[in-house]
Amino acid sequence: MAQIDMNNIAHSYMKQPKSESDYALNELSISWQNGGAYSLLGPSGCGKTTLLNILSGLLYPSQGKIWFDGKDVTDLKPKKRNIAQVFQFPVIYDTLTVFDNLAFPLRNRKLPESHVRKRVLEVGEMLDLKSELNNRASGLTADIKQIISLGRGLVREDVAVILLDEPLTVIDPHVKWILRRRLKQIHEQFKLTMIFVTHDQTEAMTFAEQVVLMKDGVILQQGTPEELFEKPEHTYVGFFIGDPGINLIPCKVDGQNAWVEDQPIPIPAALAGNVLKSPGKLKLGIRPAYCEMSSQDVSGSFPAQVRGIDHLGDFRLVKARLANHDFVVKVPLGEKVSSDEKVWFHFPKERIQIFSNEKSVG
Repeated sequence: MAQIDMNNIAHSYMKQPKSESDYALNELSISWQNGGAYSLLGPSGCGKTTLLNILSGLLYPSQGKIWFDGKDVTDLKPKKRNIAQVFQFPVIYDTLTVFDNLAFPLRNRKLPESHVRKRVLEVGEMLDLKSELNNRASGLTADIKQIISLGRGLVREDVAVILLDEPLTVIDPHVKWILRRRLKQIHEQFKLTMIFVTHDQTEAMTFAEQVVLMKDGVILQQGTPEELFEKPEHTYVGFFIGDPGINLIPCKVDGQNAWVEDQPIPIPAALAGNVLKSPGKLKLGIRPAYCEMSSQDVSGSFPAQVRGIDHLGDFRLVKARLANHDFVVKVPLGEKVSSDEKVWFHFPKERIQIFSNEKSVG
């Protein structure tokens, strides 16, 4: 495994780009620590596959350098970078046995058969494939085939990083969590450097130690899953992470209150001070799970009209309106509420964020 540094990387598919909008990947620098588990998260077209292909050597960047353990590999072909890549669709040989599929990368390097057998058996046990080693790959399920694709990367002991490009796309939903957990267990046991590309926040948040969220060729935030959920640095991060995403309500800040039209909502003094340093178009942000609802007026609460209720198993989403702005509250089944009812809500100060021109002020 390797420490990977990408410095001042940018890429355009145009020969002569003239503006930022001509770039699929705007200039960025990022490091992937040796043995880290990362998710590269974002919607289709955000630049995550472009970034992955530059890292693997399938694409030469318009600018910037890539370093593996301090060695410049920017001009090296993919086979010289010792990277294993797992794609959306399992890339295996259906006519070969599972053993021969796992052995292929080693035999291709002309390694002794004794070493090949030893290593294949080790990886087969690691991935719980020992019972399948003598079976042809053609009769296996998609999730087992994807595990074999991963095994073909793991079987090589010189691999610098394992890149997983939307590897669960073709996996049945009811077995996705099994494969996702298997990948996490493999990382925890062997401390492999793994970068998991996905558009699915659940896949990203449950797999990675560090999540890198992208939009329009830009990295908006990198951090732990908890950091992206609790302290989004951009409104898009708050919207993209969480189900449902963060409530964003236009406001003004005066003293220690955020004003939603004529309704004051108390905020911490430090947060109000940060707003003064970052003037702009303001929005109050709070997660639906942190909003509190009551059937009567209590200290610090405000009235709002219930506009709809969605029943989602063990909880409900209450849709309410404050002044001319809608927000959502996540409530347990035990709380009584009905549509068109007037109820009271409380936003705990410590859970509130303020965004100025879409960026968090703290």
